[in-house]
Amino acid sequence: MAFASEIYLTISGCKKDNNKTVTDIDGHVYHTVTIGTQVWMVENLEVTRYRNGEAIPNVTDSTAWDNLVTGAYCDFDNKTSNASIYGHLYNWYALNDSRNICPDGWHVPTDAEWAILIDYLGGEEVAGGRLKETDTLLWHSPNTGATNESGFTGLPGGCRRHDGPFHYGTYYGFWWTATEYDPQLAWYRTLVYDSQRCFSNHYGKDYGLSIRCIRD
Repeated sequence: MAFASEIYLTISGCKKDNNKTVTDIDGHVYHTVTIGTQVWMVENLEVTRYRNGEAIPNVTDSTAWDNLVTGAYCDFDNKTSNASIYGHLYNWYALNDSRNICPDGWHVPTDAEWAILIDYLGGEEVAGGRLKETDTLLWHSPNTGATNESGFTGLPGGCRRHDGPFHYGTYYGFWWTATEYDPQLAWYRTLVYDSQRCFSNHYGKDYGLSIRCIRD
C-alpha cells in the first residue's frame, strides 16, 4: 500500500503532509494529505473505540448484524488480517454516535464535503481515478483510470450487506458520509475497479462501509 509520503502528487493544491500524522485512541497512526482546502486521512479508519474510550462492538454474526440499530464494526469476510489494509467496516450508527468515532480534531465528512473534494478533482466523471490507489494487486484489474494524483489512496474495501454477507472486496471501495438521505438511508461515495468515476448513492444505515476522516 502506498502512503502519502511515497506519492508524487501532480494536481496543483494537493500535497503530501510529510511527517504529519494523527493517532486514534487505539494507537493506530494515519498519514494525512492536503487536497485543496481540505485535509484527509490517507488510510481508512481502523479504530475499535469511541473517542471517550468506550468500545464499538465487533459483530461477526449475520443475524446479530441484521438486527443492529446501534454502532458496530466488522472486518471484511470477518478476517482480522483485512483490517490492516482496508480498515474496518462500520454501520452508519457508529459514525452518528455522540461519542465520536474519529480522533479529536477530525470528523466523518458530510456529503457536501465529499462534493468539494470531487469537484476539486475535476468532477464525478474523472475524480475516481485520481482518488484510487494505482495497485492492481489490491484493486481488481483493470483499475481503470487510477493515478492517485490526489494522494487519497482509495482502496477497495468492499461492504457488508444489512443481512450479513460481504460483497465487492477488491472491486469496490465504499465510504460513508455523515449525511442522511432519510430515516433509514444515508449517503455514501464509491470507487470502482472498472471506472474512473466517483459514484454517489445511498444505502441502509445497517450496511457496513469504510470510513475516512477529514480534519475539522
